[in-house]
Amino acid sequence: MPRILLLCLFLLAHAAADGEARFGGGVLLPLRVQAASLAPQAPANKLRFRHDVSLTVSVAVGTPPQNVTMVLDTGSELSWLLCNGTGAPRPAAAFDAPASSTYAAVHCRSPECQWRGRDLPVPPFCAAPPSDSCRVSLAYADASSADGVLAADAFLLGGAPPVAALFGCITSYYSATGGGSNGTDSSDAATGLLGMNRGSLSFVTQTDTRRFAYCIAPGDGPGLLVLGGDGLALAPPLNYTPLVEIPQQLPYFDRVAYSVQLEGIRVGAALLPIPKSVLAPDHTGAGQTMVDSGTQFTFLLGDAYAALKAEFANRTRALLAPLGEPGFVFQGAFDACFRAPEARVAAALPRLPEVGLVLRGAEVAVAGERLLYRVPWERRGEGGAEAVWCLTFGSSDMAGMSAYVIGHHHQQNVWVEYDLQNGRVGFAPARCDLATVRLGSGA
Repeated sequence: MPRILLLCLFLLAHAAADGEARFGGGVLLPLRVQAASLAPQAPANKLRFRHDVSLTVSVAVGTPPQNVTMVLDTGSELSWLLCNGTGAPRPAAAFDAPASSTYAAVHCRSPECQWRGRDLPVPPFCAAPPSDSCRVSLAYADASSADGVLAADAFLLGGAPPVAALFGCITSYYSATGGGSNGTDSSDAATGLLGMNRGSLSFVTQTDTRRFAYCIAPGDGPGLLVLGGDGLALAPPLNYTPLVEIPQQLPYFDRVAYSVQLEGIRVGAALLPIPKSVLAPDHTGAGQTMVDSGTQFTFLLGDAYAALKAEFANRTRALLAPLGEPGFVFQGAFDACFRAPEARVAAALPRLPEVGLVLRGAEVAVAGERLLYRVPWERRGEGGAEAVWCLTFGSSDMAGMSAYVIGHHHQQNVWVEYDLQNGRVGFAPARCDLATVRLGSGA
């Protein structure tokens, strides 16, 4: 699901000097978790829905090449870079378009500057004279937006040859969670977004990438991204689930997303009593399930969320004390929350019931520390002895979404392969830090 992801915490990729590699024509890039400082926000029950962690890769763009950091987003289409000329504070590593001899703004009368349905959220248009460049405006699900010109330049990932690709050269942006700039100009902030869905303007489609995979390590351990090649053959045995295809245009079905069929949700060994109809897209397309590297947590629609929330609270009654504040909603979508000292939660983690997202032919299992998230700056009890924790499954309804979304927090230590050639997504449990070392990109 597209969104502005520049200004929170980032899962960073090392630059080429830190160990990018190639395998049989494919490209491997390392991923790593890094925490950036966040200023205290409004009380948690007032926070809007936003994303705190994102996956990024190091990419070189232009001639001579400029190193930039881009969010890896399988829910977005048109890639973009924050370019010099923006009026708001920006990352120090913003792309300097005039310095690239291969940079070319798309002419507003060219075939590329045309309305392409989902490929661009709003129709492109001609810039005001004397410029004749093609202007693009991007609007995102969290009410963020970006504006700039449609352009083309050379992209280099790892040791692969450069490839030409269209992207948005963004000169102004607005984040609904923090104004025009979100108050950061950190050089650690991402410079842009790499659109990896199946739309005609995505990086995947433009470069004819038929398979790619990633393995996200928890904490600050190394992870990796593999684009094609023999590196994918070194993956563990995968269970595949087919992509859901609906030929007709439906108002709420994203046909270029990685949509899979959710068949059930289990807590421990027992499936929740959720009707199959609740888990499938309806006649409008609402209710699809998307695998999305650009969303942090997992989101469930109303009935499924209510069933999981009730069962998890019931199963953990002896382990976790409910927060007991009906008005508390973290990030606008998480209200299954608890209060406990850190030591008590650490002791309880191995005893928490595993939650499984049962797909057609595969499953994504969530256990231990991936089930709970400690809310920053929130303390309870005498002397602030207790922290506030929320279940890492949120309500799609409260977040304003009409879909189920499997976020990257629940893909940690899972090898995830996107196989466009065969129309499927594969999953397998993995030690992603060890996989990185095995493939030769460990730091």
